[in-house]
Order: sequence, then C-alpha cells, then structure tokens
Amino acid sequence: MMHMQYLLSVIDDGAGSATDTEQADTDAFNDRLRARGQWVFAGGLGSPDPATVVDNRGTEAVITDGPFLEAKEWLAGFWIIEAPDLDVALRLAAEGSKACHRKVEVRPFL
Repeated sequence: MMHMQYLLSVIDDGAGSATDTEQADTDAFNDRLRARGQWVFAGGLGSPDPATVVDNRGTEAVITDGPFLEAKEWLAGFWIIEAPDLDVALRLAAEGSKACHRKVEVRPFL
C-alpha cells in the first residue's frame, strides 16, 4: 500500500510553554509514530518574536525583523508523517493534539 506524507502543524497561542506532562505525552506519541513506521521527521519551533523574513523577489533582498504576519497564533512545531490516507492522518493529528495540548493542522505534501 502506498503511503502519503502529511504535515501536522502544531498551532500555539502563547498561553504557556509546554508542561512536563505535555512534553512526556508528546515524546510518547513520537515513540508510537516511530514504532508504527509513520514517523518521518518532527521538530519544535521557538517563539516567532525573533523571526526574520527575507524577500528576494525584487532587485535586492529585503530583510525585515519579526514574523511574516502578526497573529495571536503561530506555528510552534510540526510532524511529517506517513499515512495511507487522510482519515488516518486526521486520527494521528487528533492523537498528537491530545499529546501536546495544542491545535494541529493537517496538510498533504504534494
């Protein structure tokens, strides 16, 4: 069976940093993904405050301090997983959301 890859984006609202329980639950979720062969890659991201945007679409690069858009929510981390279909990816996203105690957006890789 051919599996597709999906990006599971963790959305944070800045209400607080991950608790020890959330970190342990996320580590356990990661271990389950690895054990089931669904893990591709994952990572956490720091606050968007120190972000820098580089736009080199014109004649020279424009470098701007700060995130590319101001929002009350931001990308805090992600998983790249393999799943046979969207239904499985959504179930895994629900499991990941429960583990990290944050919203998770699911998007397929093209």
